[in-house]
Amino acid sequence: MAFERFKQFNVDNLIAKNPADPRDTSRLMVLNRADGGIQNKIFRDLPQFLKAGDTIVINNSKVFPAKIFARKETGGKAELLLVRQLEDKYSWAALTREYKPGQKLYFEDGLEAQVTGNTPAMEAVIKFNRADILPYARKYGQMPLPPYIEKARAHAGLPKAIAHDKEKYQTVYADIEGSIAAPTAGFHFTEPLLAQIKAMGVNVVYITLHVGWGTFKPLRGKPAEHVMLAELAEISGRAAAVINNTKGRVISVGTTSTRTLESFADANGKLQPGQKWTDLFIHGDYKFKIVDALITNFHFPDSTPLCLASAFAGEDFIYKAYKSAVEQNYRFYSFGDAMLIL
Repeated sequence: MAFERFKQFNVDNLIAKNPADPRDTSRLMVLNRADGGIQNKIFRDLPQFLKAGDTIVINNSKVFPAKIFARKETGGKAELLLVRQLEDKYSWAALTREYKPGQKLYFEDGLEAQVTGNTPAMEAVIKFNRADILPYARKYGQMPLPPYIEKARAHAGLPKAIAHDKEKYQTVYADIEGSIAAPTAGFHFTEPLLAQIKAMGVNVVYITLHVGWGTFKPLRGKPAEHVMLAELAEISGRAAAVINNTKGRVISVGTTSTRTLESFADANGKLQPGQKWTDLFIHGDYKFKIVDALITNFHFPDSTPLCLASAFAGEDFIYKAYKSAVEQNYRFYSFGDAMLIL
């Protein structure tokens, strides 16, 4: 299994059940690759490590309430996590318990669906009687929180879903709807902090990767054996021009922004704008073409984001950082604290 030694850390009591409030009061561990040093800061200290001419790159994808509920013909309950709309527009790939093809599902407001098969990735194919499901999801759906947050909340006697999730499980700059999981490294930014950063002469550039199952599908073996599921990404011409002409460093906010930047880089290390599905999986001795520094969270073992962070900083350095984070009671995972890797 990948990253076996990371599993020795018992972080059950360190899993963040809710984000920091205010967001930029989360902790920030600063890792310096040049000298191996580690500093402990607060996220609002981030400007201390920035310089005029740097460019911060942020994923502006917006999470939609992708978890919806139905009943089966037998009267039993069914839960679906919508993953992506398929070509016929009436069908969606969804994560759910295995339902046999032909299984009918009934929702509120006359919405009905039928299981028609599975995708090659073994997602269920659900065909609805309407083409536009997003308005229904916005009205009746829940935010697709990671199961470990729901479990941690339940263990603490809290409800699995909380009313503020639709606001809190979202970055303050989320704009383009399409993700089923949040680009969580961006949770720590507030509007005042972004304004302060821009006033320093730091560029803030928005790109898009709609987070799907690919980002959080766990590894079930060695990283070299893992197949990354494709996710839709886009970089505008303006964003590419700003990044390509950056005088300072390119600082990527999150593994999704990093994968997007690296996916659109040409052989000369320049971004080519456009839109495409990317299945780039960054791990091991990957050579980064665009990214000079990385902001990320403390990730789950056997996850592709942990592979990327380890590729960027070295697995031994990341392990050292995780060990320190556990000893100092950092908050882990989606709603948890952050790292800045320089």
